[in-house]
Amino acid sequence: MKTEQHQMGEAHDPQRRELMRAAGVATVAGIAGLAAGLPMVAQAATAKRRGVLGDRLQGVQHFGITVQNMDRAFTFYTEVLGGTEIMRDGDFQGEVIHNTLLLTEELDARQRQVNPHTVGIPDLRGGAQRLDVRFIQFDNVVIELLQYRDSNQPQGSGAAFAPPLNQTSPAFPKAMHVCFYIRDDVDFNQFIHDLETASAKRGMVNVKANRIVASASEQQRLAAPLDTMSNPITSGKSDGWTLIYAKGPEGEQLEFVQVRGQAKKVFDGAIAARR
Repeated sequence: MKTEQHQMGEAHDPQRRELMRAAGVATVAGIAGLAAGLPMVAQAATAKRRGVLGDRLQGVQHFGITVQNMDRAFTFYTEVLGGTEIMRDGDFQGEVIHNTLLLTEELDARQRQVNPHTVGIPDLRGGAQRLDVRFIQFDNVVIELLQYRDSNQPQGSGAAFAPPLNQTSPAFPKAMHVCFYIRDDVDFNQFIHDLETASAKRGMVNVKANRIVASASEQQRLAAPLDTMSNPITSGKSDGWTLIYAKGPEGEQLEFVQVRGQAKKVFDGAIAARR
């Protein structure tokens, strides 16, 4: 607190009083300028971040699998793997949906001077073929099943427009796979055994998981011990990661993983850092 003598000194020193007044005005102006500048800085930062594509995303919404038999695939992903149907729609046709889904493939075919129909491009534009879809919810992602069929084929179990790809090996460029996350407290090997058993009971004998030992025949693969149905990694950066690859009912490439230990710390840390 200022003393009375100090206050009187300021009152009788016009030059000092003017200097302090000017300093006060400058301080107030500086604070006001800073306050006014904060929104501008924030706006500039926001504008800059608009150029970063990742900042405009909310993550992965779904994986799509084009199937040969919609009903069979739907049964696998709901009854065997326990997904929940969200919605189904279908009989899609017309100019807009054709261009939305198939324009680049069509242009590529025409550039190569071949009939688009002969290289597996359906005619949704004219309605000769139709598209049906079903969405299935899992805990953290959605699976979309798609079937392209001729217009005279029934929805669900009708014949597909094009034959399935013979090669879905992950070694092929452009090949993709869907990976399912097994809970930490689940016996991985038993899960794979039960996956094949539950699928076979529904006639899906083509649902097959790899083993970590070589097999010379399908009989040997089936006869492999239970503990060969998963590959637990126990060293290096992937320590704690357990995996196996499998084929789904449509021949699609699937993976099942369990992430614990060091690997879990790495992935959890990455999520926290991104957030």
